[in-house]
Amino acid sequence: MATIKEVAITAGVSVATVSRVLNQNGYVHEDTRKKVDEAIRQLNYTPNEVARSLYKRKSKLIGLLLPDITNPYFPQLARGVEDQMQENEYRLIFGNSDESLQKEMDYIQTFVQNNVVGVISSTNDPDADIYTGLKIPVVFLDRTSNDRPSVYADGREGGGIAAREIVQRGSKRIIVLQGPAHVRPAIDRFEGAIEVLDKQGVNYNVLETTSFSLTEAEDWAQELFRKYPDTDGIIASNDMVASAVLQEAHRLGKRVPEDVQIIGFDDIPLSRLLAPSLSTIHQPAYEMGREAARLLIQLIEGEHVERNSMKFPVEFIERQTTRKVD
Repeated sequence: MATIKEVAITAGVSVATVSRVLNQNGYVHEDTRKKVDEAIRQLNYTPNEVARSLYKRKSKLIGLLLPDITNPYFPQLARGVEDQMQENEYRLIFGNSDESLQKEMDYIQTFVQNNVVGVISSTNDPDADIYTGLKIPVVFLDRTSNDRPSVYADGREGGGIAAREIVQRGSKRIIVLQGPAHVRPAIDRFEGAIEVLDKQGVNYNVLETTSFSLTEAEDWAQELFRKYPDTDGIIASNDMVASAVLQEAHRLGKRVPEDVQIIGFDDIPLSRLLAPSLSTIHQPAYEMGREAARLLIQLIEGEHVERNSMKFPVEFIERQTTRKVD
């Protein structure tokens, strides 16, 4: 990889002149600028973005922190963030926390050390000291905060929709898979579902889970059918868990949706490819990612922000793991 010194030698100028060209800072004669530009192209030189940001005191780097990139939902969020940032000439430094507070703290420190000008985070603890102490704008994505900018979906309404749909389609012995208690969207979905079931007087049971991991979801699916073998309707905490439940139902010889109906949450691309395809609650993940990026850019550039938070609507996607309404 070429260095700024090699560019200067090739162009026949000083390193300081190359620096002025790169940073558009100070006068450089047009002929000299052309020589530097030609040397950059010839050597395929790429400036060190961190070094440039430190020199100019203005960075174009953003920190993006997600909890689990093995869950296909989060790359959808990330793609929305990336596309919007790239269109505005910002670049991302990415971190995967694995829902570990220590890893989260380490990544935030890394972001700061790399001179980022803003952070987008899908943290489970938006009120943690690591965020309240930051001196740069922060936007929480797929998470909510009482007093910080947030972009999220209406999980409570989504849980309610799932409950209404599964009851409307005839399920009477329903299991609600409660997502991790430390993840706010999971609790919103759960509370929305049981609120509707309570109002309608429908019999249901709750199975608590501690993560959205597909590996652990397989164990919970087995536990579900072992404890409640006669269940005829399952509201899953997300599509990954719903996929594991569908696989276990097949293994046990249960017909879906005739014997048991399943509704997921998120509408990840995989949900369309399962057999039968998964009925689920759609969250507009890509659009949420773009909106979080737009909001952060506005905050970084000091623009007027009309709405500090954005709640996206959700909708039921009817596929083949639920029966048709009579």
